Amino acid sequence: MSSVSYHISNLLEKMTSTDKDFRFMATNDLMLELQKDSIKLDEDSERKVVTMLLKLLEDKNGEVQNLAVKCLAPLVSKVKEPQVETMVDTLCSNMISDKEPLRDISSMGLKTVIAELPLSSSGLTLTVSVCKKITSQLIGAMGKQEDVSVQLEALDILSDMLGRLSGALVSFHSSLLSSLLPQLTSSRMAVRKRSILALGHLVPCCSPALFSQLTEHLLTELTKGPPTSMTRTYIQCLATVSRQGGHRVGEHLEKLIPMVVKFTGVEDDELREYCFQAFEAFIRRCPKEMSPHIATVTKLCLKFMTFDPNYNYDDDEEEDEDSMDIDDGLDDESDDEYSDDDDMSWKVRRSSIKCLEALVNTRRDLLLSFYSSICPALLARFKEREENVRADVFAAFSTLLRQTRVGSGHHGIIKAGSDSAASREEEPAAAMLKKQVPLIVKALHRQLKEKSIKSRQGCFCLLTELAHTVPGALEPHIPALIPGIIFSLTDKCTSSNMRIDALSFFHVLLLSHPPQAFQPHMQVLLPPVVACIEDTFYKITSEALLVAQQLVRVMRPQGQNAADTGFDPKPFVREVFSVTLKRLKATDIDQEVKERAISCIGHMVCHLGDHLGAELQGVLAIFLERLKNEITRLTAVRTITLISASPLKINLSSILPETLSVLGSFLRKNQRALKLGTLACLTALVTHHAASIKPAALEPVLSELPALVDEGDMHVSQVSVTLLTCMSKACPSSLAKISSSVLPGVFRLVHSPLLQGGALVAILDFLQALVLSKTSNLGYSQLMKSLTDPFHSPQSSDSAVIHRQSYQSVARCVAALSSSCPKETPATVTSLLQEVKSPGSPESARVLALLCLGEMGRSRSLGGSKEVQGVILEAISSTNEEVKTAASCALGSMAVGSLNDYLPFLLKEISSQPRRQYLLLHSLKEVISACPASSLSPHVESIWTLLFQNCECQEEGTRNLVAECLGKLTLVNAAQLLPRLKQQLKTGSPLARSTVVTAIKFTIVDHPAPIDSLLKDCIGDFLKTLQDKDINVRRVALVMFNSAAHNKPSLIRGLLASVLPHLYKETQIRKDLIREVEMGPFKHTVDDGLDVRKAAFECMYTLLDSCLEGLNVLQFLDHVEEGLKDHYDIRMLTFLMLARLASLCPAAVLQRLDRLIEPLKATCTTKVKAGSVKQEFEKQEELRRSAMRAVAALLAVPEVERSPSMADFANQIRTNADMASIYQSVQGGEGGGLGPTESMDMS
Repeated sequence: MSSVSYHISNLLEKMTSTDKDFRFMATNDLMLELQKDSIKLDEDSERKVVTMLLKLLEDKNGEVQNLAVKCLAPLVSKVKEPQVETMVDTLCSNMISDKEPLRDISSMGLKTVIAELPLSSSGLTLTVSVCKKITSQLIGAMGKQEDVSVQLEALDILSDMLGRLSGALVSFHSSLLSSLLPQLTSSRMAVRKRSILALGHLVPCCSPALFSQLTEHLLTELTKGPPTSMTRTYIQCLATVSRQGGHRVGEHLEKLIPMVVKFTGVEDDELREYCFQAFEAFIRRCPKEMSPHIATVTKLCLKFMTFDPNYNYDDDEEEDEDSMDIDDGLDDESDDEYSDDDDMSWKVRRSSIKCLEALVNTRRDLLLSFYSSICPALLARFKEREENVRADVFAAFSTLLRQTRVGSGHHGIIKAGSDSAASREEEPAAAMLKKQVPLIVKALHRQLKEKSIKSRQGCFCLLTELAHTVPGALEPHIPALIPGIIFSLTDKCTSSNMRIDALSFFHVLLLSHPPQAFQPHMQVLLPPVVACIEDTFYKITSEALLVAQQLVRVMRPQGQNAADTGFDPKPFVREVFSVTLKRLKATDIDQEVKERAISCIGHMVCHLGDHLGAELQGVLAIFLERLKNEITRLTAVRTITLISASPLKINLSSILPETLSVLGSFLRKNQRALKLGTLACLTALVTHHAASIKPAALEPVLSELPALVDEGDMHVSQVSVTLLTCMSKACPSSLAKISSSVLPGVFRLVHSPLLQGGALVAILDFLQALVLSKTSNLGYSQLMKSLTDPFHSPQSSDSAVIHRQSYQSVARCVAALSSSCPKETPATVTSLLQEVKSPGSPESARVLALLCLGEMGRSRSLGGSKEVQGVILEAISSTNEEVKTAASCALGSMAVGSLNDYLPFLLKEISSQPRRQYLLLHSLKEVISACPASSLSPHVESIWTLLFQNCECQEEGTRNLVAECLGKLTLVNAAQLLPRLKQQLKTGSPLARSTVVTAIKFTIVDHPAPIDSLLKDCIGDFLKTLQDKDINVRRVALVMFNSAAHNKPSLIRGLLASVLPHLYKETQIRKDLIREVEMGPFKHTVDDGLDVRKAAFECMYTLLDSCLEGLNVLQFLDHVEEGLKDHYDIRMLTFLMLARLASLCPAAVLQRLDRLIEPLKATCTTKVKAGSVKQEFEKQEELRRSAMRAVAALLAVPEVERSPSMADFANQIRTNADMASIYQSVQGGEGGGLGPTESMDMS
């Protein structure tokens, strides 16, 4: 301890030296000491250090002064409160002194101290007391009217302090407001501007009353009709307050808007600019509350965006639509004193355009009206003379395009491939945009040749957005755009960024339009691109290589574009090839250029290999080199894959053996992308070049394959098995060698519970290929035995390992094998039937045998043999649950294979056997799901009648099955059956109604289907059941609505207005549905409405994802708020919703923050009663974690801690160890080793 004090007193002594260098070095050493975490000062040293530093602030040498200021920062956290107060007092009094240098350095010192004051709860008392001191001094300083620079410094420091510590100053807010408002009338512009900034920082945290006081003050002042310069200040202040105070302005808009509108009529450009900035702030912060005023504001923006009184636009345009820009009164521009520098009208144009952009950004719902009002107006302004304003016009138009794209992406998925009726209804906004494309190109193509780089970049950005939004729409205009692209690539004065922009637009254009559109222009397009490949700047080279790669595809398209256009690529091949080859050979270039050069030449070999002649072998040798290089190997693998599949049948024999051995070694690497790329490459090589591969060359690959077939990575397994299948077809002799090592892995996969989908299909293909390859030791019986063995082992403890999924997989494999060897089938069927009948066989073997029979029956009719039917029926009556279920699956599958034999029998059994009904309905469901509509049509009537006989069954499980069958059956012939379902709604009992509504749920599938257009017309009728008297019907209606919102939001978007009130009604707790049940000595409350409420909240959650724009978020939040106090399940759901809302519409959540925090706080702080059971503890813990996730999402919203209640809760979490640890774990360790305090503040 003493050594530290000694060292410091030594430094302090040197600081009194007369030599400025000594003072400088000593101060520097002190700063380094203070920055160490370990340093502890005793009281005496603290006092001395503080006094000395404050003295050094008045040092004659500027450098020493600066260092002294820097020392203050670490000192704040190292000394005790009284010393900090001494520092602040001295700094404040110096700040008001008459000496200007001292004032400047002191205000710097104060800012440093403010930036270091602790925010955490432990240091809050210090922060509050220091802030009080500073604030009272600053308020005094602001009152000093005689010296403006003091006022400016004071306002500056105040802004800093409010920006960082506004919460600590709550008690001062009203006095600050009353001292800031008079400053708005100061005669000095700078004072007014800084006061506005300080008010902006005050607004987010002040109480609603103060906010109203401020807004009322501004309104009253504006009503008095002050001089224009004052009006500007007030309007500017209004805009700042709105930007910072966000939603709070909403309630004052009714009075504010007319006022601001009035001032746009004043002939003052700056005032108009501020008016539009205010409108923009209103629109961005309160989009919903602005709704009634949107028309007014849009009209003003459209009027003033063309406001250019000192300029005539009619000189270079002969179209009459532009005559509106010319103000008649201003033609006589005779006074020579007028200069362009005084012309401020561009500010008005710019602010009105930005206001329009804000409108487009916040109101997607008005997109169609924007296309008729805003779009033409923006197009007409593409000829704007001010470069900065033109850039804003382009930006606003790009925003319009982006909003259109968001829409079409969202709903377009549903319409993409559906039947003609649906695919005709293109997104209406996109259709309107397509009509405008010729006008857009006409307005832009002239600008692409302008000198101004900024506007050309704007053009390219806009055209890129356009190509993304309506792909293919620019095709007719390509001849008009090409000169502009070439100009930007060849112009000597063009900057490199400009070239990159032009190339990247060209790339997008090539990707989104057919090759034929570019072929005629090859002559002019190639030379500039080739020149760019040779450019010295790597980014240009890299973009140019991408473009060249696309141009190669244009020269000779493959695939569906390969129609013979008579275009001859020969003249162009050499010039691209030679420059790209130079880049390919170079080793000292950027990684990205290397990769793109490999890819570009790869495309040349693939598309134009026959034109390369003798050069080809040299190129292949380079590829082999690149394949051995760790940095370029992945790109090389992909390129070789491309070349090997080329229709030109490129001869690879010179590099094949070595390539195979290198690829084999890649299969051992840990990099997954490389493994998958290599397997794809090998598959292509084996498929297309089997003839030139010698068996020995495959050795290095074969030895690596067995290890890759493993359930640890299903995708790698799937690709590996696909490669094995190709091998067994192309080079069966090689496969025989590894069958013993690879097959056990394949069978392990078949028996794995994880096998499904693509991997299973790959294995089925492989087994079929194996059997057909006639390799001696892999015959039919051998494979069958390996597949079914595990199911025959006697029931021991380890036989429980067989998973239900593996029964299905093995059954599919058996069916696949038997379909490859039809001669063997009868014997197999007989032995399987034997297996089912024999009482001695284990349960697993019987279940498997039934499933195998089913799968075999599905693929090829087993005929309606009485024996098979008898065996199956007997199995359905078995006492063993597993066997019964397997039999019902098998019966369904067989019926799919031979409908006419089995369906009548199945229907007869369903009506005559009530006890087996459930299982038989399962079989029927299988039939309806799997059979094509054409073969089911003749039987529809009989199935329909049978299902309706059972739709009022008391057993809910059976009813749901009936509903599923009805729904899937309706898909067979929707036009006839949907109206009949609708009919049933009117006639049926509550049970029948609930079955019908559930059936509708099963008609809504997540891919486009012919029924969609019919459903769209009548889903409203089915949703009317949300008002049904029976609570169960309402519940299933909600479930159906949820399914529609999730799978096909387009069905219900138009109905939201009528459906939402009923949905919200179901979220309320109903007292009449809560009853008490006596259980022995205890009373237990049962809430019959809980399931319905849960279904309603689930719908709300789904709507957030699929129909956000159709919701009134504030109304939505009212119900979320109710849910936060409801039952456990519902609270879990609403916490999720809250987290989602915080990221989707933060503004609305901030508006309701204070009401939402209370229930969250309540959940996070509840304790479980001491004697509770374990489940109760776990439930409560899960609730708290879920609530904390919602809190974490809220804390991630910018500006959230400006709300006093939120800041308070955040503090509570930091200080309470229990809550802090939950918060940390929810963050998933994102704090990265910081304490809860720091990780929270980062939010």
